[in-house]
Amino acid sequence: MQASIALVDDDRNILTSVSIAMQSEGFSTRVYSDAETALKALTDNPADLGIFDIKMPRMDGLELLRQLRERSAMPVIFLTSKDEELDEALGLAMGADDYITKPFSQRLLIARVKAILRRASYDNAKSEGASNDEPEPMVRGKLQMDTARHHVLWDSKPITLTVTEFLILEALANRPGVVRTRDQLMDAAYQDDVYVDDRTIDSHIKRLRRKFREIDKDFAAIDTLYGAGYRFAES
Repeated sequence: MQASIALVDDDRNILTSVSIAMQSEGFSTRVYSDAETALKALTDNPADLGIFDIKMPRMDGLELLRQLRERSAMPVIFLTSKDEELDEALGLAMGADDYITKPFSQRLLIARVKAILRRASYDNAKSEGASNDEPEPMVRGKLQMDTARHHVLWDSKPITLTVTEFLILEALANRPGVVRTRDQLMDAAYQDDVYVDDRTIDSHIKRLRRKFREIDKDFAAIDTLYGAGYRFAES
């Protein structure tokens, strides 16, 4: 059965282009140009995943997510502008699954959609008792990563990461002490030949460190090797 994707954005050009891209990948799409209409429709009939713009008139994407979370655990990706870092943090804290900054690569958006749907499918299978083949969490000192669910603990405290941040951290933690170049981290986090520049990886590393230091001010497990890349230093 086709997965259904709900697109909510007041920019009709984005709605059209993203809808065409999703349909070309075999997804069915439902498009809404305002959040109030989307809220009513998705409350009555949730999609498999939502892609919401944050900045919309009347009701914004954050309020749409807040009200939906009272009724549904539907996965959500936010589309944000570069100056909306605070909104990104609020959205993730409210239960968004990922965010992508405009202007964005459609191939990147499709890759994130597929990754989140795979995780949601796994969680549903586990809740229904469909499989007992659950992989063991990865443990590296204070770090614990549930690779199937994309859940992360540091010193037993949960940390909310985007899919991209999780994949970068997983690539580093898989082999503690081994230096990963930016190209290797890009390959781990951005599949399907999606191009990003080196500064994008640096930005994600900065966000990862900040999130860990919010619960452990002495966090220093991600080392920078100038001119080489990054490594995970297991404590």
